Amino acid sequence: MEKANHTVTEFILVGFSTDPVMQLVLFVLFLLMYCITVMGNITLILLICTDSRLYTAMYFFIGNLSFLDLWYSTVYTPKIMLTCISDDKSISFAGCLAQFLFSAGLACTECYLLATMAYDRYIAISKPLLYNQVMSSRLSLYLVAASYTGGFINSIIITSETFTLTYCGDNVIDDFFCDLPPLVKLACDVKDSYQAVLYFILASNVITPTVLILASYLFIIAAILRIQSTQGRLKAFSTCGSHLTAVTLYYGSILYMYSRPSTSYSLQRDKIVSVFYTVAMPMLNPMIYSFRNKDVKDALKKMIDRIRVS
Repeated sequence: MEKANHTVTEFILVGFSTDPVMQLVLFVLFLLMYCITVMGNITLILLICTDSRLYTAMYFFIGNLSFLDLWYSTVYTPKIMLTCISDDKSISFAGCLAQFLFSAGLACTECYLLATMAYDRYIAISKPLLYNQVMSSRLSLYLVAASYTGGFINSIIITSETFTLTYCGDNVIDDFFCDLPPLVKLACDVKDSYQAVLYFILASNVITPTVLILASYLFIIAAILRIQSTQGRLKAFSTCGSHLTAVTLYYGSILYMYSRPSTSYSLQRDKIVSVFYTVAMPMLNPMIYSFRNKDVKDALKKMIDRIRVS
């Protein structure tokens, strides 16, 4: 790896703006978003761990999603804020590699986890009487472990392939973090074998989970249509509404970023999209899963009452 990249020892992150006032505004904005992300996800994790009414497979997956989002946001946001207020915009080659490795691993894991949550909603709606038996604690744990294992195996593959490309001196990344499109643009020789690896990663981590999610929701819709009462249909659909919202927002931005040919990348436009799935989505997920969920709102009210009394 050192031989292939001997001309590049660090990268320069351009970020969003070179204007000092705008950089300060962006620092405050990202700081606020990060604080909301940390508080929201930690609160949701605490609720799920402490309230016995939330001891189900669905909330176990939601809790793991919150943990994932907390870690995911921490990979990006502190470095983004530091870049906004510091004159030093550099990130070492090893630091860039580590950021890319963890960000890719967490993103892939979230793709698998969202597919798992879609299957969970299918079982809850189509087989409600067997739900606790089918979605046992052991199966839920295995599914989460498999999501992390598959995510980080794929991350190791794409990271090793990306950082053994030849970078011929140009080390300015026109982005706020070490992402795939700007790194590929800096490489001198992107071979067909590398493109084949990219298509494999895309198929295994985005397209395959997307197909599984779509299949799950087709079965969910069929199960809902078999329910006789309108109220029953609305109640059944509401149980998967939050997940469907999160899936649409996350997969929409991911597919937009990585399913296009490299010749169509526009780094300036893609910065806005990448902010959405790296910074905004981890902040929005706790709101999506709590504001629309009566059990979570009741658990939060109970926690606030306990804190008030103590």
